[in-house]
Amino acid sequence: MAKLSLFERRRRRVRTALKKRSGAKPRLSVHRTGRHIYAQIIDDKDGRTVAAASTLGEKISGANVDAAAKVGKDIAAAAKKAGVSTVVFDRGGFLFHGRVKALADAAREGGLEF
Repeated sequence: MAKLSLFERRRRRVRTALKKRSGAKPRLSVHRTGRHIYAQIIDDKDGRTVAAASTLGEKISGANVDAAAKVGKDIAAAAKKAGVSTVVFDRGGFLFHGRVKALADAAREGGLEF
């Protein structure tokens, strides 16, 4: 078995802990790259994406903290439209600071509970 990277180990640890305590709640998954940040709400029970938002659209550009906050507000609005109010936050292997934290805080302000 190949040695896993620190990122992959963190990602697996976070996902395993979420599965234990999530119950039937959908998961708010965050992914970031050097140019963009993506968020999607996934219903693991049905295996489908309920809502999604990212900086790929024309409304938001850049990969800074402000862009992440806008994506957080957008995902909260999309979740409300889809009838989702409570989620579990899946940060993946990313540390909870900077852009990931800004997205989470904006989603909370937008009405998502986690």
